[in-house]
Amino acid sequence: MLRKGLSSIVVLIAFSAFSQFSLNAVHSNFLPKKKWLNVSVTKTGPYFGYQRGKYNVGELGVEGQYKQIKLSKSITHAGQVGFNYNFTRNVLGCDLGYWVKPSRLGLTYGARLVFRTDFDRNKMGLAPVIGYKLYGFHLQTGYYFLSNSSYSMETNTFFVSLRFTLINNRDVDVDKKRPLFERKKSK
Repeated sequence: MLRKGLSSIVVLIAFSAFSQFSLNAVHSNFLPKKKWLNVSVTKTGPYFGYQRGKYNVGELGVEGQYKQIKLSKSITHAGQVGFNYNFTRNVLGCDLGYWVKPSRLGLTYGARLVFRTDFDRNKMGLAPVIGYKLYGFHLQTGYYFLSNSSYSMETNTFFVSLRFTLINNRDVDVDKKRPLFERKKSK
């Protein structure tokens, strides 16, 4: 009985798959539509910023952004490498980060790998960040989870940072899948 039911399910699946393929071959309206225009923008440039937590820290680095232009659900990805320095406490930091903005007006979500040194001891860690980006300004907040918590280093753990990115290089890539307007051939 189980064998007979299993074989009828296999026949039903095969029949539905065959009818779908044959329907697509006959009617092109059932095929997925091709995008007629694919536009992406790559932007790179330096950033400078200010980080405030328990301590005031200046930031300087470079950021690269990649954005797929769409009418809806336009997503921006970015990677950044930067240095920060606390002049009063003599703490140098290096950050390697990534963030994503899943919509045009939404929040940014990301993470940073961090290295901090006061030139006697070192700490490494990870910082999840959330922020808001508008034009060249990017406001972020996060928390540094640093290693070696047995000794204290005078660096921020909870922070808010404001950055401004100067776009030096902008590359727009347009990939046309088919022409926007097709001329009808005259007979």
